[in-house]
Amino acid sequence: MNRFSRMPFFVQLMLVSGGTMLIPALYALVLRDWNDARAFFYAATLFTSLAGFIAIARFRPEATEDRDSRFDRDREGRNQLLTLLGAYTALPLILAVPFSEATRDTTFFNAYFEMVSALTTTGATLFDDPARLSKPVHLWTALVGWMGGFFAWITAVAVLAPMNLGGFEVISSRQAGQSDIRVSQIARVAAAPERMARFTAKLFPVYFGLTLALWFALAMVGSPAYVALCHAMSVMATSGISPVGGLTNAGTGFVGELLVFAFLFLALSRKTFTADQPRLDAPPLWRDPEMKIGLSLIVVIPILLFLRHWVGVLEVSGDWTFTRALSSLWGSTFMVLSFLTTAGFESMGWEEARLWSGLQAPGVLLMGLTIFGGGVATTAGGVKLIRLYALVRHGEREIEKLISPHSVGGAGANARRIRREGAYVAWVYFMVFAFTIAAVMMILSLFGLHFEAAAVFTISALTTTGPLVNVVGDVPLSYAQLGDPEKLILAATMVLGRLEMLAIIALLNPEFWRR
Repeated sequence: MNRFSRMPFFVQLMLVSGGTMLIPALYALVLRDWNDARAFFYAATLFTSLAGFIAIARFRPEATEDRDSRFDRDREGRNQLLTLLGAYTALPLILAVPFSEATRDTTFFNAYFEMVSALTTTGATLFDDPARLSKPVHLWTALVGWMGGFFAWITAVAVLAPMNLGGFEVISSRQAGQSDIRVSQIARVAAAPERMARFTAKLFPVYFGLTLALWFALAMVGSPAYVALCHAMSVMATSGISPVGGLTNAGTGFVGELLVFAFLFLALSRKTFTADQPRLDAPPLWRDPEMKIGLSLIVVIPILLFLRHWVGVLEVSGDWTFTRALSSLWGSTFMVLSFLTTAGFESMGWEEARLWSGLQAPGVLLMGLTIFGGGVATTAGGVKLIRLYALVRHGEREIEKLISPHSVGGAGANARRIRREGAYVAWVYFMVFAFTIAAVMMILSLFGLHFEAAAVFTISALTTTGPLVNVVGDVPLSYAQLGDPEKLILAATMVLGRLEMLAIIALLNPEFWRR
């Protein structure tokens, strides 16, 4: 384990990816699908061997590594961000090889797009008909999404948090991209690959155990084991990947949606998994800022959506029944949490509510929820709830000052920091996020996309919510209808959405390139 943690980070990713390819290869052998078994087995052999050769060539004794560590630590922050950028752009080239070989009626570029979408937990697919892909290929896509979710979670804790990025800058007294003194002391002892290995050993059992629990629960309520496994991995990664076209075709009904709903709560706050400073007198989870604002959205917005459908029914048909009303309320609640966590799963009650009231889906509302996003250091994308919380608290304080100009805010130093510096950084991020949406939309419009389609595709990619394109408009949109330039632009947008723009801006900082 010590030698593995001392390997170059990208070599570690190659070894893990190659080893994971054996899972769909074994599944293809069970199904007697020899073509898929060969595709995944040969790719696993190739890339694990290549990673092993690179690891041997790059191996250095501990004495030599200690002598060179001082110089390497000077470039630690830059190397970490460059490695993350390379992982999201270059690693899909490796992951796409078995996908392309097993799916012979597509191009390698389409396979690359699928792997970028899965690795960034976007869940956007070029194959609208799930039957076009074999079961091992569907399993591989879900596995890549599951690994991408865990990778995003670990890098947020081990890489972005020490650099005060990824949402941590809102609750910190330091500037974005500036390392903490305590973290710097740790960094001088353990390099980024070693920290990643340590956090992986600590947090992977939790991630894996929760996935097994959800898999078992979904299988118990009627879903086939293979479909239940893919959906369990997609829920934990909030990728929205499904081998049957969504939860509505899984055969689990309301109970299955209730299980998924419960596990999606894990993406509202990082404190559902871990605590920053665990102690006996720690406040309860419902007092966490991200959880409070997330619960507020889950309670208020479904009620407004229910009233909208109810008024539509009374004005048009008057077909009001308690069962249909309850189903409409549940569908709205599930959809709010699903798109707030950027998972993108659709509820059966959502479509029934539309048929009940005759109203179209509020697409702008769903896009707004995906922009809000989930918690910091979770698998969810979007702007993050902690930034929204900082702006809300800042707005409350400004209203109080209008009413009582000489009032004292109080609530402690942490609350004052969030209302001031935290709100400032959050507003800057919102503006950068909005300008990115506008820039990508303008680029897509140059290739002939209309305003509405360009907006939906851009927000879907930037918030890593691929299924958004299927439920927002009157007519579902499709990534398959786009040309290669548009797909390339959206793939880059997915990487931007997963890495966050502040990390890219920090990478462009000249201080990162000075010795």
